[in-house]
Amino acid sequence: MTAGIEEATLSLVNGDLSPDDNLQAALFDAVCEGLSTAVVVYDKNDIVLFASRQVLNFFPIPPQFLRPSTRLRDFLGAVFDTGIRHIDAQANGGSVSRDDWVSQKIASHWRERFDSSERYGVDRWVRFVKRRLPSGFGICIISDISEEKKREEQWRIDLERVQLTEDILDNLPFPLFVKDRNMTYVAVNKAFCDKYQKAPDEILGRKGTDLFSRDVASRYEESDRHVIETGEMSISRQRQIARNGIERDVVTRKLRIGKPGRYYLVASMQDLPKDGMDSDEFALASEIKTSGDQSYKRAYVPVSALQAAARKPLPMETFVPENFTGRKILLVTADLAAESSAMKMLARYGFEACSVRDENEEAAFLDIARANGIHIDLVVADNQMGALCIELAERQNVPALLVDGFQLANELAFLIARHFNRSRRGGGDGPGTGPGGDAIDRPIAAETAAGNIQVLVAEDNDVNQIVFSQILESLGYSYRIAATGDEAVHLWTEYRPEIVLMDISLPGIDGFEAARMIRLIEEDGPRTPIIGVLSHAFESDRSACMAAGMDGVILKPVSPDMLETVFQKHMRDSDNRLRQRAV
Repeated sequence: MTAGIEEATLSLVNGDLSPDDNLQAALFDAVCEGLSTAVVVYDKNDIVLFASRQVLNFFPIPPQFLRPSTRLRDFLGAVFDTGIRHIDAQANGGSVSRDDWVSQKIASHWRERFDSSERYGVDRWVRFVKRRLPSGFGICIISDISEEKKREEQWRIDLERVQLTEDILDNLPFPLFVKDRNMTYVAVNKAFCDKYQKAPDEILGRKGTDLFSRDVASRYEESDRHVIETGEMSISRQRQIARNGIERDVVTRKLRIGKPGRYYLVASMQDLPKDGMDSDEFALASEIKTSGDQSYKRAYVPVSALQAAARKPLPMETFVPENFTGRKILLVTADLAAESSAMKMLARYGFEACSVRDENEEAAFLDIARANGIHIDLVVADNQMGALCIELAERQNVPALLVDGFQLANELAFLIARHFNRSRRGGGDGPGTGPGGDAIDRPIAAETAAGNIQVLVAEDNDVNQIVFSQILESLGYSYRIAATGDEAVHLWTEYRPEIVLMDISLPGIDGFEAARMIRLIEEDGPRTPIIGVLSHAFESDRSACMAAGMDGVILKPVSPDMLETVFQKHMRDSDNRLRQRAV
Protein backbone atom coordinates (compact mmCIF):
# COMPACT_ATOMS: atom_id res chain seq x y z
CA MET A 1 0.00 0.00 0.00
CA THR A 2 2.76 2.47 1.00
CA ALA A 3 4.84 1.55 -2.04
CA GLY A 4 1.91 2.22 -4.38
CA ILE A 5 1.29 5.68 -2.96
CA GLU A 6 4.99 6.44 -3.01
CA GLU A 7 5.23 5.56 -6.71
CA ALA A 8 2.20 7.67 -7.55
CA THR A 9 3.62 10.60 -5.60
CA LEU A 10 6.99 10.27 -7.29
CA SER A 11 5.27 10.44 -10.66
CA LEU A 12 3.43 13.55 -9.58
CA VAL A 13 6.53 15.21 -8.10
CA ASN A 14 9.16 14.28 -10.69
CA GLY A 15 6.97 14.95 -13.73
CA ASP A 16 6.37 18.40 -15.15
CA LEU A 17 3.07 19.65 -13.81
CA SER A 18 0.55 19.80 -16.61
CA PRO A 19 -2.04 22.53 -16.92
CA ASP A 20 -4.59 20.09 -15.55
CA ASP A 21 -3.07 20.12 -12.05
CA ASN A 22 -6.48 20.10 -10.40
CA LEU A 23 -7.45 16.87 -12.16
CA GLN A 24 -4.22 15.17 -11.09
CA ALA A 25 -4.71 16.31 -7.53
CA ALA A 26 -8.29 15.06 -7.54
CA LEU A 27 -7.22 11.67 -8.85
CA PHE A 28 -4.43 11.41 -6.32
CA ASP A 29 -6.82 12.38 -3.54
CA ALA A 30 -9.23 9.64 -4.65
CA VAL A 31 -6.42 7.07 -4.50
CA CYS A 32 -5.55 8.15 -0.96
CA GLU A 33 -9.18 7.92 0.09
CA GLY A 34 -9.50 4.39 -1.32
CA LEU A 35 -6.43 3.32 0.64
CA SER A 36 -7.47 5.13 3.86
CA THR A 37 -4.07 6.78 3.85
CA ALA A 38 -3.04 10.44 4.02
CA VAL A 39 -0.23 11.92 1.88
CA VAL A 40 1.63 15.22 2.20
CA VAL A 41 4.05 16.38 -0.54
CA TYR A 42 6.42 19.34 -0.03
CA ASP A 43 9.28 20.88 -1.98
CA LYS A 44 12.90 21.61 -1.11
CA ASN A 45 11.82 24.86 0.54
CA ASP A 46 9.35 22.97 2.78
CA ILE A 47 6.36 24.41 0.99
CA VAL A 48 3.35 22.05 0.84
CA LEU A 49 2.55 21.11 -2.77
CA PHE A 50 -0.20 18.60 -2.01
CA ALA A 51 -2.03 17.40 1.12
CA SER A 52 -4.84 14.86 0.81
CA ARG A 53 -8.11 15.37 2.63
CA GLN A 54 -7.44 12.20 4.64
CA VAL A 55 -5.04 14.21 6.81
CA LEU A 56 -8.13 15.57 8.58
CA ASN A 57 -8.98 12.00 9.67
CA PHE A 58 -5.74 11.94 11.65
CA PHE A 59 -5.41 15.57 12.79
CA PRO A 60 -8.41 17.91 13.22
CA ILE A 61 -6.62 20.97 11.81
CA PRO A 62 -8.32 23.81 9.92
CA PRO A 63 -8.74 22.87 6.20
CA GLN A 64 -6.80 25.91 4.95
CA PHE A 65 -3.55 24.30 6.15
CA LEU A 66 -4.01 21.65 3.46
CA ARG A 67 -3.84 24.17 0.64
CA PRO A 68 -0.77 24.26 -1.64
CA SER A 69 1.85 26.92 -0.82
CA THR A 70 1.31 26.41 2.95
CA ARG A 71 4.58 26.27 4.83
CA LEU A 72 5.37 22.85 6.31
CA ARG A 73 6.24 24.61 9.59
CA ASP A 74 2.76 26.18 9.73
CA PHE A 75 1.16 22.82 8.91
CA LEU A 76 3.05 21.14 11.77
CA GLY A 77 2.27 24.01 14.14
CA ALA A 78 -1.44 23.52 13.42
CA VAL A 79 -1.06 19.84 14.24
CA PHE A 80 0.61 20.72 17.55
CA ASP A 81 -2.19 23.19 18.37
CA THR A 82 -4.84 20.40 18.15
CA GLY A 83 -3.43 19.05 21.43
CA ILE A 84 -2.51 15.64 19.99
CA ARG A 85 0.68 14.37 21.57
CA HIS A 86 2.70 11.24 21.08
CA ILE A 87 2.14 9.39 24.36
CA ASP A 88 5.58 7.73 24.44
CA ALA A 89 7.29 11.08 23.73
CA GLN A 90 5.44 12.68 26.62
CA ALA A 91 6.41 9.83 28.91
CA ASN A 92 10.07 9.93 27.94
CA GLY A 93 10.74 13.66 27.57
CA GLY A 94 8.02 15.35 29.53
CA SER A 95 6.42 18.53 28.13
CA VAL A 96 7.92 19.98 24.93
CA SER A 97 7.49 23.56 23.71
CA ARG A 98 5.73 24.23 20.41
CA ASP A 99 8.88 25.47 18.65
CA ASP A 100 10.96 22.52 19.83
CA TRP A 101 8.30 20.04 18.75
CA VAL A 102 7.98 21.63 15.29
CA SER A 103 11.77 21.76 14.88
CA GLN A 104 12.08 18.05 15.75
CA LYS A 105 9.44 17.17 13.15
CA ILE A 106 11.07 19.36 10.46
CA ALA A 107 14.37 17.60 11.13
CA SER A 108 12.75 14.19 10.66
CA HIS A 109 11.29 15.34 7.33
CA TRP A 110 14.75 16.16 6.04
CA ARG A 111 16.12 12.67 6.65
CA GLU A 112 16.50 10.55 3.53
CA ARG A 113 14.40 7.74 5.05
CA PHE A 114 12.47 7.95 8.30
CA ASP A 115 9.80 5.57 9.62
CA SER A 116 8.07 5.89 12.96
CA SER A 117 4.98 4.66 14.78
CA GLU A 118 3.35 6.93 17.29
CA ARG A 119 0.58 6.28 19.75
CA TYR A 120 -2.17 8.83 20.13
CA GLY A 121 -4.66 8.27 22.88
CA VAL A 122 -5.34 4.90 24.48
CA ASP A 123 -5.77 2.61 21.50
CA ARG A 124 -4.78 4.51 18.35
CA TRP A 125 -1.48 4.04 16.54
CA VAL A 126 -0.31 6.07 13.53
CA ARG A 127 2.57 5.24 11.20
CA PHE A 128 4.66 7.88 9.41
CA VAL A 129 6.77 7.01 6.36
CA LYS A 130 8.93 9.96 5.28
CA ARG A 131 11.20 10.14 2.22
CA ARG A 132 13.44 13.04 0.98
CA LEU A 133 14.24 12.66 -2.70
CA PRO A 134 17.54 13.71 -4.36
CA SER A 135 15.67 16.55 -6.06
CA GLY A 136 14.79 17.95 -2.62
CA PHE A 137 11.11 17.07 -2.77
CA GLY A 138 9.68 15.30 0.31
CA ILE A 139 6.84 12.84 0.84
CA CYS A 140 5.09 11.91 4.07
CA ILE A 141 2.62 8.99 4.10
CA ILE A 142 0.37 8.69 7.16
CA SER A 143 -1.60 5.47 7.92
CA ASP A 144 -3.61 4.06 10.81
CA ILE A 145 -2.03 0.86 12.14
CA SER A 146 -4.19 0.50 15.28
CA GLU A 147 -5.59 -2.93 14.30
CA GLU A 148 -2.13 -4.18 13.38
CA LYS A 149 -0.77 -3.02 16.74
CA LYS A 150 -3.68 -4.65 18.56
CA ARG A 151 -2.90 -7.95 16.85
CA GLU A 152 0.76 -7.62 17.72
CA GLU A 153 -0.12 -6.83 21.32
CA GLN A 154 -2.49 -9.80 21.53
CA TRP A 155 0.16 -12.04 19.98
CA ARG A 156 2.68 -10.82 22.56
CA ILE A 157 0.19 -11.41 25.40
CA ASP A 158 -0.56 -14.89 24.06
CA LEU A 159 3.14 -15.71 23.91
CA GLU A 160 3.57 -14.50 27.47
CA ARG A 161 0.56 -16.54 28.55
CA VAL A 162 1.93 -19.65 26.84
CA GLN A 163 5.31 -19.10 28.43
CA LEU A 164 3.67 -18.56 31.81
CA THR A 165 1.61 -21.72 31.39
CA GLU A 166 4.71 -23.71 30.46
CA ASP A 167 6.55 -22.32 33.48
CA ILE A 168 3.65 -23.24 35.77
CA LEU A 169 3.38 -26.77 34.35
CA ASP A 170 7.12 -27.34 34.53
CA ASN A 171 7.14 -26.30 38.18
CA LEU A 172 4.27 -28.60 39.16
CA PRO A 173 5.58 -31.34 41.44
CA PHE A 174 3.61 -34.08 39.68
CA PRO A 175 3.81 -35.40 36.08
CA LEU A 176 1.41 -34.00 33.48
CA PHE A 177 1.01 -34.68 29.76
CA VAL A 178 -1.27 -33.75 26.86
CA LYS A 179 -2.23 -36.02 23.94
CA ASP A 180 -4.07 -35.22 20.73
CA ARG A 181 -6.89 -37.32 19.31
CA ASN A 182 -4.31 -39.57 17.58
CA MET A 183 -2.90 -40.44 21.01
CA THR A 184 0.32 -38.54 20.23
CA TYR A 185 2.07 -36.62 22.99
CA VAL A 186 1.89 -32.88 22.23
CA ALA A 187 2.96 -31.49 25.63
CA VAL A 188 4.71 -32.81 28.73
CA ASN A 189 6.03 -31.10 31.84
CA LYS A 190 9.40 -31.46 33.52
CA ALA A 191 8.11 -33.87 36.20
CA PHE A 192 6.83 -36.23 33.49
CA CYS A 193 10.21 -36.19 31.74
CA ASP A 194 11.99 -36.81 35.03
CA LYS A 195 9.67 -39.69 35.88
CA TYR A 196 10.49 -41.56 32.67
CA GLN A 197 14.07 -40.26 32.35
CA LYS A 198 13.53 -38.82 28.88
CA ALA A 199 14.01 -35.43 27.28
CA PRO A 200 10.94 -33.62 25.91
CA ASP A 201 12.14 -34.14 22.33
CA GLU A 202 12.16 -37.90 22.94
CA ILE A 203 8.49 -37.82 23.97
CA LEU A 204 6.78 -35.11 21.92
CA GLY A 205 5.36 -36.35 18.63
CA ARG A 206 5.48 -39.97 19.79
CA LYS A 207 2.88 -42.43 21.05
CA GLY A 208 2.67 -44.62 24.12
CA THR A 209 4.05 -47.63 22.26
CA ASP A 210 7.30 -45.69 21.78
CA LEU A 211 7.70 -45.23 25.55
CA PHE A 212 6.13 -48.29 27.16
CA SER A 213 5.64 -51.95 26.43
CA ARG A 214 2.81 -52.77 24.05
CA ASP A 215 0.62 -54.25 26.81
CA VAL A 216 1.04 -51.24 29.10
CA ALA A 217 0.54 -48.76 26.26
CA SER A 218 -2.63 -50.46 25.01
CA ARG A 219 -4.08 -50.48 28.53
CA TYR A 220 -3.41 -46.77 28.96
CA GLU A 221 -4.67 -45.86 25.49
CA GLU A 222 -7.94 -47.73 26.03
CA SER A 223 -8.72 -45.37 28.88
CA ASP A 224 -7.38 -42.35 26.95
CA ARG A 225 -9.60 -43.03 23.95
CA HIS A 226 -12.66 -43.45 26.15
CA VAL A 227 -12.08 -40.02 27.68
CA ILE A 228 -11.40 -38.24 24.39
CA GLU A 229 -14.37 -39.89 22.65
CA THR A 230 -16.96 -39.47 25.42
CA GLY A 231 -15.71 -36.42 27.31
CA GLU A 232 -16.05 -38.27 30.62
CA MET A 233 -13.42 -37.51 33.23
CA SER A 234 -11.42 -40.52 34.39
CA ILE A 235 -9.86 -41.09 37.81
CA SER A 236 -7.87 -44.27 38.32
CA ARG A 237 -5.46 -45.67 40.86
CA GLN A 238 -2.40 -47.76 40.09
CA ARG A 239 0.23 -49.31 42.31
CA GLN A 240 3.71 -48.40 41.14
CA ILE A 241 7.23 -49.18 42.35
CA ALA A 242 9.72 -46.34 42.07
CA ARG A 243 13.35 -46.81 41.04
CA ASN A 244 14.35 -46.76 44.70
CA GLY A 245 12.07 -49.74 45.34
CA ILE A 246 9.45 -47.81 47.31
CA GLU A 247 5.89 -48.88 46.58
CA ARG A 248 3.26 -46.20 46.17
CA ASP A 249 -0.27 -45.64 44.92
CA VAL A 250 -0.71 -43.13 42.10
CA VAL A 251 -3.95 -41.39 41.17
CA THR A 252 -4.27 -40.52 37.47
CA ARG A 253 -6.83 -37.96 36.34
CA LYS A 254 -7.74 -37.56 32.69
CA LEU A 255 -10.07 -35.05 31.06
CA ARG A 256 -10.90 -33.76 27.61
CA ILE A 257 -10.42 -30.16 26.48
CA GLY A 258 -10.86 -28.35 23.17
CA LYS A 259 -13.59 -28.21 20.56
CA PRO A 260 -15.14 -30.85 18.27
CA GLY A 261 -12.52 -32.00 15.80
CA ARG A 262 -9.71 -30.57 17.96
CA TYR A 263 -10.02 -32.43 21.24
CA TYR A 264 -7.04 -33.01 23.51
CA LEU A 265 -6.49 -35.27 26.49
CA VAL A 266 -4.92 -33.75 29.61
CA ALA A 267 -3.70 -36.17 32.27
CA SER A 268 -1.93 -35.71 35.59
CA MET A 269 -0.47 -38.23 38.03
CA GLN A 270 -0.21 -37.69 41.78
CA ASP A 271 0.88 -39.88 44.65
CA LEU A 272 -2.05 -40.84 46.85
CA PRO A 273 -1.77 -39.24 50.30
CA LYS A 274 -0.83 -41.74 52.98
CA ASP A 275 -3.69 -40.69 55.23
CA GLY A 276 -6.52 -41.75 52.96
CA MET A 277 -8.36 -41.11 49.74
CA ASP A 278 -8.12 -37.82 47.92
CA SER A 279 -11.09 -35.55 47.35
CA ASP A 280 -12.01 -36.80 43.87
CA GLU A 281 -11.96 -40.43 44.97
CA PHE A 282 -14.03 -39.45 47.95
CA ALA A 283 -16.70 -38.08 45.63
CA LEU A 284 -16.61 -41.02 43.22
CA ALA A 285 -16.23 -43.90 45.66
CA SER A 286 -19.91 -43.93 46.59
CA GLU A 287 -19.37 -41.52 49.47
CA ILE A 288 -17.27 -43.98 51.47
CA LYS A 289 -15.65 -42.28 54.44
CA THR A 290 -12.46 -43.12 56.31
CA SER A 291 -12.28 -42.64 60.06
CA GLY A 292 -9.98 -39.88 61.16
CA ASP A 293 -8.07 -42.12 63.55
CA GLN A 294 -7.30 -44.77 60.93
CA SER A 295 -4.08 -44.69 58.95
CA TYR A 296 -3.93 -45.62 55.28
CA LYS A 297 -2.34 -49.05 54.93
CA ARG A 298 -1.43 -50.90 51.75
CA ALA A 299 -1.78 -54.62 51.33
CA TYR A 300 1.82 -55.25 50.28
CA VAL A 301 2.43 -58.44 48.34
CA PRO A 302 6.14 -59.20 47.75
CA VAL A 303 7.20 -60.81 44.48
CA SER A 304 8.12 -64.06 46.21
CA ALA A 305 4.62 -64.28 47.65
CA LEU A 306 3.09 -63.80 44.21
CA GLN A 307 5.18 -66.62 42.82
CA ALA A 308 4.51 -68.92 45.74
CA ALA A 309 0.79 -68.22 45.69
CA ALA A 310 0.21 -69.64 42.21
CA ARG A 311 -2.75 -71.95 42.57
CA LYS A 312 -5.31 -73.87 40.60
CA PRO A 313 -8.53 -72.06 39.67
CA LEU A 314 -11.36 -72.44 42.14
CA PRO A 315 -13.68 -75.29 41.18
CA MET A 316 -17.03 -74.36 39.66
CA GLU A 317 -19.55 -74.48 42.47
CA THR A 318 -22.94 -76.04 41.87
CA PHE A 319 -25.43 -73.30 41.06
CA VAL A 320 -28.55 -75.33 41.85
CA PRO A 321 -28.80 -76.81 45.39
CA GLU A 322 -29.43 -80.54 45.76
CA ASN A 323 -33.16 -80.16 46.24
CA PHE A 324 -33.45 -78.74 42.70
CA THR A 325 -31.31 -81.32 40.92
CA GLY A 326 -33.26 -84.09 39.25
CA ARG A 327 -36.27 -81.88 38.58
CA LYS A 328 -37.98 -82.72 35.28
CA ILE A 329 -38.15 -79.91 32.73
CA LEU A 330 -39.97 -79.99 29.38
CA LEU A 331 -38.63 -77.53 26.83
CA VAL A 332 -40.83 -76.35 23.94
CA THR A 333 -39.00 -74.55 21.12
CA ALA A 334 -38.42 -74.74 17.38
CA ASP A 335 -35.10 -72.85 17.65
CA LEU A 336 -32.42 -75.52 17.33
CA ALA A 337 -29.58 -73.25 18.49
CA ALA A 338 -31.47 -72.07 21.58
CA GLU A 339 -32.55 -75.65 22.28
CA SER A 340 -28.96 -76.88 22.17
CA SER A 341 -27.73 -74.18 24.56
CA ALA A 342 -30.64 -74.65 26.94
CA MET A 343 -30.29 -78.44 27.09
CA LYS A 344 -26.56 -78.19 27.81
CA MET A 345 -27.18 -75.69 30.60
CA LEU A 346 -29.95 -77.79 32.19
CA ALA A 347 -27.83 -80.94 32.03
CA ARG A 348 -24.91 -79.06 33.57
CA TYR A 349 -27.01 -78.10 36.59
CA GLY A 350 -28.51 -81.55 37.09
CA PHE A 351 -32.01 -81.11 35.68
CA GLU A 352 -33.65 -83.94 33.78
CA ALA A 353 -34.81 -82.27 30.58
CA CYS A 354 -36.47 -83.18 27.32
CA SER A 355 -37.45 -80.98 24.37
CA VAL A 356 -40.31 -80.96 21.88
CA ARG A 357 -40.76 -78.82 18.74
CA ASP A 358 -44.39 -77.65 18.78
CA GLU A 359 -47.74 -77.72 20.61
CA ASN A 360 -48.76 -81.12 19.21
CA GLU A 361 -45.58 -82.80 20.47
CA GLU A 362 -46.02 -81.04 23.83
CA ALA A 363 -49.61 -82.29 24.22
CA ALA A 364 -48.61 -85.84 23.30
CA PHE A 365 -45.63 -85.78 25.69
CA LEU A 366 -47.70 -84.54 28.63
CA ASP A 367 -50.38 -87.19 28.01
CA ILE A 368 -47.81 -89.98 27.96
CA ALA A 369 -46.08 -88.66 31.09
CA ARG A 370 -49.37 -88.52 33.02
CA ALA A 371 -50.36 -91.99 31.85
CA ASN A 372 -47.07 -93.38 33.16
CA GLY A 373 -47.13 -91.48 36.47
CA ILE A 374 -44.22 -89.21 35.57
CA HIS A 375 -44.40 -85.82 37.27
CA ILE A 376 -43.24 -82.90 35.11
CA ASP A 377 -42.01 -80.08 37.35
CA LEU A 378 -41.99 -77.29 34.78
CA VAL A 379 -42.72 -76.57 31.12
CA VAL A 380 -40.48 -73.92 29.57
CA ALA A 381 -41.88 -72.51 26.32
CA ASP A 382 -40.30 -70.23 23.76
CA ASN A 383 -42.52 -67.16 23.43
CA GLN A 384 -42.35 -67.58 19.64
CA MET A 385 -44.53 -70.71 20.02
CA GLY A 386 -47.59 -68.84 21.26
CA ALA A 387 -49.81 -68.96 24.34
CA LEU A 388 -51.21 -72.42 23.52
CA CYS A 389 -48.09 -74.02 25.02
CA ILE A 390 -48.92 -72.44 28.37
CA GLU A 391 -52.58 -73.47 28.15
CA LEU A 392 -51.67 -77.11 27.44
CA ALA A 393 -49.46 -77.23 30.53
CA GLU A 394 -52.05 -75.56 32.75
CA ARG A 395 -54.72 -78.07 31.70
CA GLN A 396 -52.61 -80.80 33.30
CA ASN A 397 -51.67 -78.66 36.34
CA VAL A 398 -48.06 -78.36 35.23
CA PRO A 399 -46.42 -74.98 35.94
CA ALA A 400 -45.22 -73.18 32.81
CA LEU A 401 -42.62 -70.50 32.12
CA LEU A 402 -42.64 -68.34 28.97
CA VAL A 403 -39.21 -67.00 27.93
CA ASP A 404 -37.69 -65.33 24.88
CA GLY A 405 -34.91 -66.72 22.71
CA PHE A 406 -32.06 -64.88 24.47
CA GLN A 407 -33.21 -66.01 27.90
CA LEU A 408 -33.59 -69.54 26.60
CA ALA A 409 -29.98 -69.63 25.43
CA ASN A 410 -28.32 -67.65 28.20
CA GLU A 411 -30.41 -67.25 31.37
CA LEU A 412 -32.61 -70.32 31.57
CA ALA A 413 -31.08 -71.85 34.69
CA PHE A 414 -31.43 -68.58 36.59
CA LEU A 415 -35.04 -68.10 35.52
CA ILE A 416 -35.90 -71.66 36.57
CA ALA A 417 -34.21 -71.15 39.94
CA ARG A 418 -36.19 -67.95 40.46
CA HIS A 419 -39.39 -69.75 39.53
CA PHE A 420 -38.78 -72.52 42.04
CA ASN A 421 -37.80 -70.01 44.70
CA ARG A 422 -41.06 -68.12 44.19
CA SER A 423 -43.08 -71.33 44.43
CA ARG A 424 -41.30 -72.34 47.62
CA ARG A 425 -42.08 -69.05 49.32
CA GLY A 426 -45.73 -69.49 48.31
CA GLY A 427 -45.92 -73.06 49.74
CA GLY A 428 -48.32 -75.79 48.54
CA ASP A 429 -47.93 -78.51 45.97
CA GLY A 430 -46.12 -78.26 42.67
CA PRO A 431 -42.55 -77.29 42.03
CA GLY A 432 -42.19 -75.72 45.43
CA THR A 433 -42.60 -78.99 47.29
CA GLY A 434 -40.12 -81.65 48.15
CA PRO A 435 -40.51 -85.41 47.84
CA GLY A 436 -43.85 -86.59 49.17
CA GLY A 437 -45.34 -83.10 48.98
CA ASP A 438 -43.67 -81.76 52.15
CA ALA A 439 -43.09 -78.02 51.83
CA ILE A 440 -39.45 -76.91 51.68
CA ASP A 441 -39.32 -73.65 53.64
CA ARG A 442 -35.56 -73.21 53.80
CA PRO A 443 -34.08 -70.55 51.45
CA ILE A 444 -32.50 -71.43 48.14
CA ALA A 445 -29.03 -70.60 49.49
CA ALA A 446 -29.17 -73.10 52.32
CA GLU A 447 -26.19 -73.20 54.64
CA THR A 448 -23.56 -75.68 53.54
CA ALA A 449 -21.64 -77.96 55.86
CA ALA A 450 -18.91 -75.37 56.12
CA GLY A 451 -21.39 -72.60 56.89
CA ASN A 452 -22.13 -69.40 55.01
CA ILE A 453 -19.43 -66.94 54.03
CA GLN A 454 -19.34 -63.24 54.80
CA VAL A 455 -17.68 -61.84 51.67
CA LEU A 456 -17.86 -62.97 48.05
CA VAL A 457 -15.21 -61.45 45.76
CA ALA A 458 -15.63 -61.57 41.98
CA GLU A 459 -12.14 -60.99 40.55
CA ASP A 460 -10.36 -62.69 37.63
CA ASN A 461 -6.88 -61.20 38.05
CA ASP A 462 -4.54 -63.54 39.96
CA VAL A 463 -2.61 -60.74 41.66
CA ASN A 464 -5.79 -58.96 42.75
CA GLN A 465 -7.15 -62.27 44.08
CA ILE A 466 -4.07 -62.56 46.28
CA VAL A 467 -4.47 -58.98 47.51
CA PHE A 468 -8.12 -59.55 48.39
CA SER A 469 -7.22 -62.80 50.16
CA GLN A 470 -4.51 -61.18 52.27
CA ILE A 471 -6.72 -58.27 53.28
CA LEU A 472 -9.77 -60.35 54.14
CA GLU A 473 -7.73 -62.89 56.08
CA SER A 474 -5.97 -60.14 58.02
CA LEU A 475 -9.33 -58.56 58.85
CA GLY A 476 -10.81 -61.91 59.94
CA TYR A 477 -13.60 -62.28 57.37
CA SER A 478 -14.66 -65.58 55.79
CA TYR A 479 -14.72 -65.30 52.00
CA ARG A 480 -14.76 -67.03 48.64
CA ILE A 481 -13.34 -65.75 45.34
CA ALA A 482 -15.01 -66.22 41.95
CA ALA A 483 -12.95 -65.89 38.79
CA THR A 484 -15.87 -65.42 36.35
CA GLY A 485 -19.28 -63.79 36.32
CA ASP A 486 -21.05 -67.14 36.13
CA GLU A 487 -19.07 -68.46 39.06
CA ALA A 488 -19.90 -65.34 41.08
CA VAL A 489 -23.62 -65.95 40.63
CA HIS A 490 -23.21 -69.63 41.46
CA LEU A 491 -21.27 -68.94 44.66
CA TRP A 492 -23.73 -66.25 45.70
CA THR A 493 -26.64 -68.66 45.17
CA GLU A 494 -24.92 -71.37 47.17
CA TYR A 495 -23.58 -69.32 50.09
CA ARG A 496 -25.66 -66.13 50.22
CA PRO A 497 -22.77 -63.97 51.55
CA GLU A 498 -23.32 -60.80 53.52
CA ILE A 499 -21.68 -58.67 50.81
CA VAL A 500 -20.37 -59.04 47.24
CA LEU A 501 -17.34 -57.17 45.86
CA MET A 502 -17.95 -57.29 42.10
CA ASP A 503 -15.27 -56.51 39.51
CA ILE A 504 -17.11 -55.23 36.44
CA SER A 505 -14.67 -56.75 33.91
CA LEU A 506 -15.05 -60.51 34.21
CA PRO A 507 -14.80 -63.40 31.72
CA GLY A 508 -18.09 -64.78 30.51
CA ILE A 509 -20.86 -62.55 31.82
CA ASP A 510 -19.48 -59.28 33.16
CA GLY A 511 -20.02 -57.81 36.61
CA PHE A 512 -23.03 -55.75 35.50
CA GLU A 513 -24.88 -58.81 34.18
CA ALA A 514 -23.90 -60.90 37.22
CA ALA A 515 -25.34 -58.23 39.53
CA ARG A 516 -28.56 -58.12 37.53
CA MET A 517 -28.90 -61.89 37.74
CA ILE A 518 -28.40 -61.85 41.50
CA ARG A 519 -31.08 -59.18 41.87
CA LEU A 520 -33.36 -61.19 39.59
CA ILE A 521 -32.96 -64.37 41.62
CA GLU A 522 -33.28 -62.81 45.07
CA GLU A 523 -36.23 -60.63 43.95
CA ASP A 524 -38.37 -60.17 47.07
CA GLY A 525 -35.94 -61.92 49.43
CA PRO A 526 -33.19 -60.35 51.56
CA ARG A 527 -31.06 -57.95 49.54
CA THR A 528 -27.32 -58.60 49.42
CA PRO A 529 -25.17 -55.46 49.18
CA ILE A 530 -23.14 -55.50 45.95
CA ILE A 531 -20.20 -53.12 45.61
CA GLY A 532 -18.72 -52.51 42.16
CA VAL A 533 -14.91 -52.60 41.98
CA LEU A 534 -13.63 -50.25 39.24
CA SER A 535 -10.21 -49.72 37.73
CA HIS A 536 -11.18 -46.30 36.35
CA ALA A 537 -13.73 -43.89 37.77
CA PHE A 538 -15.71 -43.25 34.59
CA GLU A 539 -19.08 -41.75 35.41
CA SER A 540 -20.69 -44.06 32.85
CA ASP A 541 -19.31 -47.13 34.69
CA ARG A 542 -20.54 -45.80 38.01
CA SER A 543 -23.99 -45.15 36.55
CA ALA A 544 -23.99 -48.63 34.97
CA CYS A 545 -23.20 -50.14 38.39
CA MET A 546 -26.15 -48.35 39.95
CA ALA A 547 -28.41 -49.36 37.05
CA ALA A 548 -27.37 -53.01 37.49
CA GLY A 549 -28.54 -52.92 41.10
CA MET A 550 -25.24 -52.32 42.89
CA ASP A 551 -25.12 -50.34 46.12
CA GLY A 552 -21.86 -48.44 45.61
CA VAL A 553 -18.45 -48.47 43.94
CA ILE A 554 -14.81 -48.46 45.05
CA LEU A 555 -11.59 -48.01 43.10
CA LYS A 556 -8.66 -50.37 42.71
CA PRO A 557 -6.22 -50.97 44.27
CA VAL A 558 -8.12 -51.75 47.45
CA SER A 559 -6.78 -51.27 50.97
CA PRO A 560 -7.77 -52.72 54.36
CA ASP A 561 -9.19 -49.39 55.50
CA MET A 562 -11.23 -49.03 52.33
CA LEU A 563 -12.79 -52.50 52.65
CA GLU A 564 -13.39 -52.16 56.37
CA THR A 565 -15.22 -48.89 55.75
CA VAL A 566 -17.41 -50.57 53.12
CA PHE A 567 -18.13 -53.51 55.41
CA GLN A 568 -19.09 -51.28 58.31
CA LYS A 569 -21.49 -49.38 56.09
CA HIS A 570 -23.15 -52.28 54.28
CA MET A 571 -22.78 -55.55 56.22
CA ARG A 572 -25.28 -56.60 58.84
CA ASP A 573 -24.14 -57.19 62.45
CA SER A 574 -20.94 -55.28 61.71
CA ASP A 575 -20.95 -53.66 65.16
CA ASN A 576 -21.20 -57.04 66.93
CA ARG A 577 -18.44 -58.48 64.79
CA LEU A 578 -16.17 -55.52 65.50
CA ARG A 579 -16.77 -55.89 69.25
CA GLN A 580 -16.00 -59.61 69.10
CA ARG A 581 -12.78 -59.00 67.22
CA ALA A 582 -11.81 -56.25 69.65
CA VAL A 583 -12.21 -58.69 72.56
